[in-house]
Amino acid sequence: MTSTLPLPLPLPLPLPLPRIAVRPEPARPPARVAEILVAARDILEREGADALTMRRIGEVLGIRAPSLYKHLASKDALAAGLAEVALAEVGEHLHRAVDEADAGAVAAALIGAYRGYALAHPNLYRMFTAGRLPRAALSSGLEQWAGEPFYRATGDPYRAQALWAATHGAVLLELEERYLPGSDLDRTYAALAEAFAA
Repeated sequence: MTSTLPLPLPLPLPLPLPRIAVRPEPARPPARVAEILVAARDILEREGADALTMRRIGEVLGIRAPSLYKHLASKDALAAGLAEVALAEVGEHLHRAVDEADAGAVAAALIGAYRGYALAHPNLYRMFTAGRLPRAALSSGLEQWAGEPFYRATGDPYRAQALWAATHGAVLLELEERYLPGSDLDRTYAALAEAFAA
């Protein structure tokens, strides 16, 4: 989730680290664009990515699909708007989990919050974590801020990326039902947290 790595800090550090970056304030979209994004997210969450078409959004809003392009230039602009919403949500969720965690349990708290968000919003999660992220269209600093909890939990940028990569991979496998039947996934995630414990 983070594209710019901070410098490693000398260890040992009291973890979790305090918040570092200020939460970016995304520009408030015009009312019609906000309405389109709400409808698009609802379709995505309820019906899946294949149902997310301009025609379907138009049906929900009671307007013709071509009229949507007066407000959003393309489907890529729609995807960027949804990614912006998702990154702001997941960032706030993860920062809160780290804020409330004890040093010995910060990795577990962070992993649990990340997993919980992904399982509650699987289609939105897949949309903003799979494939190309429209970074140029996102609010400046949003992606880094959303990923900062991993750095706060580890105190090292490379361990932070490793923790995010491992957690993301574990979550995707769970969403795609790729674990063997009967797997105790709570124990799997607990083992992951233990591997990254402070």
